Amino acid sequence: MRLAVLSDIHANLAALRAVRDDLPPVDEVWVLGDIVGYGPQPNEVIVALQEMGARSVLGNHDAAAIGTIDSSWFNPDAARAIQWTAEVIDDNARAYMATLPEVRTERGLTAVHGSPRDPMWEYITGAGVAAANLAAFGTPLCLHGHTHVPVVFRADDGSIGAVPSTPQEPVSVSAGRSLVNPGSVGQPRDGNPAASYLVLDTDADLVEFRRVAYDIGATQQAMRHAGLPARLAERLSYGR
Repeated sequence: MRLAVLSDIHANLAALRAVRDDLPPVDEVWVLGDIVGYGPQPNEVIVALQEMGARSVLGNHDAAAIGTIDSSWFNPDAARAIQWTAEVIDDNARAYMATLPEVRTERGLTAVHGSPRDPMWEYITGAGVAAANLAAFGTPLCLHGHTHVPVVFRADDGSIGAVPSTPQEPVSVSAGRSLVNPGSVGQPRDGNPAASYLVLDTDADLVEFRRVAYDIGATQQAMRHAGLPARLAERLSYGR
């Protein structure tokens, strides 16, 4: 089976459309949370995911937008964007996010937003945190997002190491267990502003990272028109 794995779209419709148009043949699309927040088009993004038949989990920005967690935990720019999002999401978007699980376990995979031991909040930023999470999921692979940085943490022979995400160079996940992060569709933070996602081939045990350029200016213009914080728009140009 081939899965397209997306995360952290953050209401960036231009980026999602670019990813959708770039998709190779896949059997399913999985989304690892933070569908909304930061960006200007939450309702349109959710409709697009519904049209794609995406299977999603709940992210912390999603939960804050529908009021199940307190937005005061966010930094001021993020909180302001969440408050705006909460005011503009429609009934369809609200109902969609309200049905999302924090953890999805199926097809021999675990999917979360943050980490398996703290699906909503924990950032897996290095091999040490990844190793501490190995006991928190029972499948060979755990798919997660939240950091906006694409990477594979691969465990083998009692140690775990980070494997860089290099497009066109598939990463094998056949040995041991792995935590796999596709990076961010809508707000990359690894210094590359192109939308990031991956394709997982579960039969071949291979992860292929992909990057797609999109119309960043269109998203920035929509953010400014909505009155969202200027810093959130500006950082899209730099992938930070």
